[in-house]
Formats: sequence, structure tokens, C-alpha cells
Amino acid sequence: MDIEEFWALIDEACAEVDALELDFDDRCDAIERACEERLVSRTPAEIIQFSLRQWQLRDHAYRYDLWAAAFLIEGWWSDDAFMDFRDGLISLGRHWYERALADPDSLAHHPAVRDGGDVLIGNEDFNQAAHRAYQRLTGEPDGFNEALEASPEAGPLSAMTEPTGTRWDVADDDEMRRRLPRLAGIFLH
Repeated sequence: MDIEEFWALIDEACAEVDALELDFDDRCDAIERACEERLVSRTPAEIIQFSLRQWQLRDHAYRYDLWAAAFLIEGWWSDDAFMDFRDGLISLGRHWYERALADPDSLAHHPAVRDGGDVLIGNEDFNQAAHRAYQRLTGEPDGFNEALEASPEAGPLSAMTEPTGTRWDVADDDEMRRRLPRLAGIFLH
């Protein structure tokens, strides 16, 4: 599965889920299930490829400027929470993912973000869609991790240990206002 097929699957699932007009919190579970259902109709190798593409996209978003945006939106600063945020960003679809990578401050325009409040873009379960689909398809409870680790593409992906870009003090409100003015306008008072 190449990146275009990956995004086609995600965007198709997003269109289905968005048509349901769910609350944003309910959308997280629905998008994970919609992706899982689409993956079950694929081959085990395609499911592994989907997971590898997701991993690559998550790594592309492993940047300090996006981490700062996540801090403003979700209110914390941990590697685990940021991984969930990046998975959630992917689950929003190609448009929002690419827009956020081009300009993290553009997340201020996302419908779930622009009104402030207790927004969680993070979607921890989205990372499990491929695993569950693989297990359903093959009946192998540990087969997914073994197949993923055996992929030659997995080695370089596990090498990233530090976000890219310039790190700044997210506790410095003036710096946050300078670097992410629209998000700061929503979340800093």
C-alpha cells in the first residue's frame, strides 16, 4: 500500500464518519472502526503496509512546532500524549494532516479546535486499527507485531528519538503567541 492508497482509505473513512455528524469525541472511536473495517478486506501484507505508512506519517509530524500546538490544544507535554496527538492528526484526514504540517497554527481553524474548550485531537486507539484488522483477518494474536518488525521498512522508522525543529519554552506565553498566534488566541487568556 503506497501513500496515495493509505490516504484514500483514511479519507474514505473520514467521509463516512463525518457524514454521521457525531460529536468530535465520538468521532475518534468511529474513525478507528471505519478504518479497521476497510483494512479487514485487505491482505495481511497490505495491513502491514498501512501500519508502516501510518508510522512514517507519525514520524514526519514528530516536530517541536507541532508539539507546541498540541500543548496549547490539549494542555500537556509528554511523548506518549504527543504520539496520540499525531495519530489523531492522521485520523483527521490528509487535508488536516498536510495543513498542520505546513502550518501548525492552522489547526486553529479546525471545527473542534476553533471554539476552544476541552479538545483532544489525540486518538490513542487509532494506532490499533491495523493491529485489530490483522488479528481479525489472520486469527494470529501476535502475528501483527512480528510481521511489522520483520519488515525492512521498520528499522529506519524506529530510529527517530528526538523531535525535529527548534524547541522553545511552551510555558512562555509571549513566545507561544509569537509562534502560534491563532492557537494562542484561543487557548491563552
